[in-house]
Amino acid sequence: MSNTLIRKSLTYFVTAVWLYFGLFCKVLNFQPRHEQIVARILGGEYAHIFTKAIGVSEILMAIWVLSGIRLRVCIITQIALVAIMNTIEFFYANDLLLFGKTNAFIALLFVSILFYELTLLRKLNRPS
Repeated sequence: MSNTLIRKSLTYFVTAVWLYFGLFCKVLNFQPRHEQIVARILGGEYAHIFTKAIGVSEILMAIWVLSGIRLRVCIITQIALVAIMNTIEFFYANDLLLFGKTNAFIALLFVSILFYELTLLRKLNRPS
């Protein structure tokens, strides 16, 4: 498989993840536990608004990923956000997570994919 095909596949996969969690889980509220997680961490009074705002931010992240603009910064930002969000959820709301504490492992896999994409990007841009 060529590096270009791998890159495109990773881009579409990562975009789909951000879009799914942002649009379907948070904005459209197909997974109400996401709002419960936000309520647990940030408080219940504005959890609905914060959940929607987080969802819109995740949709914007999907657009950023697809745009390819400042891709290294985009990937590093994603790694930081996923690590921070999942660490907070692990300590404050792991009982609300779909896979409980195993979600941390899934987040690590996603971060590993992002890191691989960053490494692949560096390799593609390295002069021969």
